[in-house]
Amino acid sequence: MLLTITSTRPPATDLGFLLHKHPDRVQAFELAAGQAHVFYPEAGEQRCTAALLLEVDPVGLVRQRRGGTAQPAFSLAQYVNDRPYAASSMMSVALGKVFGTAMAGRCTARPELAASDLPLEITIPALPCRGGAGLAQRLLQPLGWALQAEPIPLDPVRPDWGDSAYLSVRLAGTMRLAQALSHLYVLLPVLDNAKHYWVSTDEVDKLIRAGSGWLAGHPLRDLITRRYLAHQRPLVATAVGRLAELDDTEPEQLDNAVSDPPGPRQPLAEQRREAVLGILRAAGAATVADLGCGEGALTAALLKEPWLRRVLAVDVSPRALDRAAQRLHLDTMPDRQRDRVELIQSSLTYTDSRLAGLDAAVLMEVIEHLDPPRLGALEWTLFGAARPGLVLVTTPNAEYNAKLPGLAPGACRHPDHRFEWTRAQLREWAAAVAGRHGYQVRYQPVGPDDADVGPPTQLAVFARD
Repeated sequence: MLLTITSTRPPATDLGFLLHKHPDRVQAFELAAGQAHVFYPEAGEQRCTAALLLEVDPVGLVRQRRGGTAQPAFSLAQYVNDRPYAASSMMSVALGKVFGTAMAGRCTARPELAASDLPLEITIPALPCRGGAGLAQRLLQPLGWALQAEPIPLDPVRPDWGDSAYLSVRLAGTMRLAQALSHLYVLLPVLDNAKHYWVSTDEVDKLIRAGSGWLAGHPLRDLITRRYLAHQRPLVATAVGRLAELDDTEPEQLDNAVSDPPGPRQPLAEQRREAVLGILRAAGAATVADLGCGEGALTAALLKEPWLRRVLAVDVSPRALDRAAQRLHLDTMPDRQRDRVELIQSSLTYTDSRLAGLDAAVLMEVIEHLDPPRLGALEWTLFGAARPGLVLVTTPNAEYNAKLPGLAPGACRHPDHRFEWTRAQLREWAAAVAGRHGYQVRYQPVGPDDADVGPPTQLAVFARD
């Protein structure tokens, strides 16, 4: 099977820097599916093309799947099939193995090049597409690709037999190479609607990682997730929850990439934590949940407070909880301290009885990572079912964005934010929630409170009647 990537921005041979594969060399890589070859059919100043050729050994694949022992088969289909010819999940694996550094967006020699948009062309001579050219268009067009897809006839000699399920595809678009590779990595098996290896929980992490920055907002997000995870319902549910809440965002990013006001002040993330701790301390809360805990920065601060008897660190992402456990040093924590903390995997949009009966719950810089249609589910989970005595919600104040240098008008502070509220919008939402569920709500600024635009972070404090 074959896939080519072409750059047309002079000097086009810069593509070799990004792919970490020299245009003057032919390279081979051993993979579980067979052998991958990288070569350059053309490498000029105006146009450079890198080709990835994957030679698949179908017999070897069957032997691997059977633990290396030959067993009689009821059908020749596992030996005689399209896998040596049609781009599928095996090509996706090859992309990840051969171009992994480029897919991660790393280029030590030319970092500015890795961050640049390039005019790219991608060709796939044989692409299985269960859904036809129409589905391919709906999957690829929202990502900025112009698609040319020609159905491949079942038999060129017998056109009356009709078209096959395969397309000859050419994509054209201007974007970062890392972004283009991530699209291919995810969507090749999605278009084929098949995986040719065991799909485990690790696949959820791979999907979230490769889809960072584009999958959560894709109009066919759920279809992509189902097909990529081979329609395994538990994995799909986990992935959809993580995409909706963006809990897999890097922990340092959750405090907002562009959130600190200019000047030598205390970091805004620290000011948020101090504000939250002060309110919990004044309320005498003894049991607290850190919802959407991420790496556990707030959880670590909570455990330093001796008046807290129990702390729940809650996140939908197992990866995030693993990071939190490492940050908290759970493996070496004294037993008395360890008994105070519990890490829980749970989605904030699904009712969980383990969250009931708490003195307080904290959503610190979390709700802006949810799609607005899911706020209703969060509201019921937290205020309707769990009903803690106190709920603290911090979120960016969109009005303050005008004072942040480097932030374009109307832009959010972080690319994964689904929205950012003004002070009036937060109050409208909070007042409605409080009224529906029997809470009183008050508001508190976090950070310098500007006379015109307010503070950088706004804090809503819900207290149950």
